[in-house]
Amino acid sequence: MAARIESLAAIEAACWRTLEQAAATRGHPWRAMALATTDGEAGHARTVILREVDVDERRLVFYTDVRSAKVGQIAAHPIGTVLAWSAELGWQLRLRCRLTVDHGGLAASSRWARLKLTPAAQDYLSPLAPGTVLGSDLPPAAGPSRETFALLEAQVEAVDWLELHAEGHRRAAFDALGARWLQP
Repeated sequence: MAARIESLAAIEAACWRTLEQAAATRGHPWRAMALATTDGEAGHARTVILREVDVDERRLVFYTDVRSAKVGQIAAHPIGTVLAWSAELGWQLRLRCRLTVDHGGLAASSRWARLKLTPAAQDYLSPLAPGTVLGSDLPPAAGPSRETFALLEAQVEAVDWLELHAEGHRRAAFDALGARWLQP
């Protein structure tokens, strides 16, 4: 069993380092994260794939289809929570975020320029919006376009870290109030 990290500063640094590793490593347990948003009446959660992490800016980047329900939810209520779990570490990470969607900017265009050369581009080329009910007659595939591709950026405002461990569970918060231990 690996030695436990004891200081709050080291735990926070390890969380961000692990997020960076997740963005760069297929199969990492934190690469597929749950994103929860609201439409003002109900909560909505779905899995999103972590694409980039900017530690200095405390920002996460995901890709999305601009026609997806979450984009409208974010426009109306630009707050959300991102959740990650690693059984290997025994760590749960809840990130309270301010969410934005970049559809037409340079950042989205530059990511699309790379993505369009990969099979993953097909996720954004469908003529149908995500969640559209399918009939027996499927429409033809769309041509190459970046019309529906967007970046979903999550500006992390607060981190809630939970460690489940045989020697005792621990929990800490990192936000505008600083770093502090919490009752698990």
